[in-house]
Order: sequence, then C-alpha cells, then structure tokens
Amino acid sequence: MSKTKKAIKNLSTDEVKYLIKEMGEPSYRADQILDWLYKKKATRFDEMTNLPNNLRENLKNELETNLLTLVKKMISNEDGTEKFLYKTQDGELLECALMKQDYGNTICVSSQIGCGLACAFCASSKGGFVRNLTSGEMLDQFILSEKYSDDDESIKNIVVMGMGEPLYNYSNLINFLKTVNSEKGLGISYRNVTVSTCGIVPKIIKLSEERLPITLAISLHAPDDKTRSKIMPINEKYSIKDILDSCKIYMDKVGRRVTFEYILIKGVNDSIKKAKDLSRLLKGLLCHVNLIPVNPIDEFNMNRPEQKQINDFYETLRQNKISVSIRKERGTDIEGACGQLRSKYSHGCK
Repeated sequence: MSKTKKAIKNLSTDEVKYLIKEMGEPSYRADQILDWLYKKKATRFDEMTNLPNNLRENLKNELETNLLTLVKKMISNEDGTEKFLYKTQDGELLECALMKQDYGNTICVSSQIGCGLACAFCASSKGGFVRNLTSGEMLDQFILSEKYSDDDESIKNIVVMGMGEPLYNYSNLINFLKTVNSEKGLGISYRNVTVSTCGIVPKIIKLSEERLPITLAISLHAPDDKTRSKIMPINEKYSIKDILDSCKIYMDKVGRRVTFEYILIKGVNDSIKKAKDLSRLLKGLLCHVNLIPVNPIDEFNMNRPEQKQINDFYETLRQNKISVSIRKERGTDIEGACGQLRSKYSHGCK
C-alpha cells in the first residue's frame, strides 16, 4: 500500500518549520521552502534548487505540493476577467475568478465544493454540498491562478466569495487567512481580504474573537425576513435581527465596517419601498451596501432590474446617508456567476 502524503500547503508556516526541524534540518531550510512555495510559486520540490538533493528527495517522499490541476481557463472579452476550473486530487471540480480592478487584481476564492444553503440566485448549490476545501486547496487557487494568468500583475486582493459558505468551513478558512497574511506565506494584508457569509451568526461572533482586521461581507439581499427567507432559506435559522446583532459585535471587537451585499432581483427586492426599508434597517451602523444586479443564470428564472430601477434604488440609499456602491458586472460572457462553470462542465458542456 502506498504511503499517503501530507499536503504541505495544509500546514501553517509554523508547522512547516516544526516539520523541517523534526527532519533534522536547520531552521533556515523551512524559510527557503516557504519562499519557494508562496513567493516563487514553485509547483514541485525539484524546482527548489537551493535545497540539497537529499532534502528534496525526502520532501518528495513525505509531502505533496500541488493539490489542484487546471481543467479549463476562460477569459472575458468584455472586461478581461479570467475564470479557472480546477480538479482536486479526489476528482471534484471547483472554480475561482481573477478580476482586473483599478485598485489591483482581485481573486475570488471558493471555500467548499458545492453548497448546501440553496440560495435562490446561486448556481453553487445545484447538486448540493460535496465537501469542504482544505486550506491548501484554497491557497492553490491563488497560487495557480496567478501562475496561469495572462496578466503579469500580481494579485493584491482576495475575496472569499466563490462556491460555498466560508464560515461552515471555519478551521480551514482561518488557517488559509493566517497563511495569506503571514510574511512567510503570501504576505497579503488582512485589510486586503474580504470574507462573505450568508449570516452564520455563531461563527460571525467566533470570527470577531479572532480580531483579524479583514472585511466581513454579509449576503443580505432583503430588508425583511419574509422576502429574505424566500430567496435565502438560511434566514429561517438566523433572522436579520440576529445577523445585525452579531455584526455589531464584529464591528465593536474588530473595528471594521461591515459590507452588506444586496443582489437586486427584478420584482423581488428592487422596489423603492425596499430601499427605504433597507435604509431604516442600517441607519447608524458602520457599514457599506454593495448593490449587485443579479447575474443571469440559466438554472434560475431571475431577471436583472432595468438600469433606471437600479439607479433609483442606489439614490434612495444615498439620500438616506447609507454608504453605497453598485458592483460592476464581470465575466457575464464566461459563466461568471458563482458555480456556473463547474455546473456546466459537470454536465458535459465543455
């Protein structure tokens, strides 16, 4: 029976240092290995040319470097967004997207394969939840996408807004974030990282205890429980009031404003009344609203509001002194919505 290898990217930087010490190697070897993995984006131990041959052989025998294999890459003709479809070692498919922004390239990372929350606007939940991604599989999305990107500019920002509910993969998420931030890891400031959640109240409170100065984004999408429950079943478990109470704890302990994501769906949540209700709900909170016209998805019969309706919704919030922006649509010509590419590829649309 072949030996199961550990995945080195699933280990924290401190765990890598301990492992190298246990192998009888000097501590600086760990720094060299981490530099190859996270700065030079090496995909094989053989590339680590400043390591002795015997150490490279031992590492190859004990550890795995790559956790994902590129299956497909698509580039938007509209805005240059790059969509990547990867296969895991156990044959599952996941996706992430690299977006070109004025403030630097941003990668949208998945945290799970599939999703069990069944939000009415999201293709990720089609087929249900499969499994959590390891921290190494999340890191490889960053490393391999930067490697395979047609853009020479490095990735400056990370949003954990891809497939899955990050806070239901809590321990792997925290390990991922700490390696992202570590000087020996990717070296990206926590302030350049956003984690999006459907509002898992106990985990939001737990995350506040970590005191990591990331941006927390809440998928809100409605100002009242009745409307939100229709499009987000999780609202039956965690009401809007519960979510806002947990956000206040987060704001207090972390000192960062919370972003509320609001997907605008024609005839569902896009009325001026809803905008006024949302303004009253969020009044006085340290927050920002990100309006997102719904991305057309074949699986669901949901339509984008007319541009005037979007603008009027925006103006209503702004006039009520709510910090607000409209997210620019990206990648609509390359199955840009979360879960679309995986779903189509899984059903033979290659």
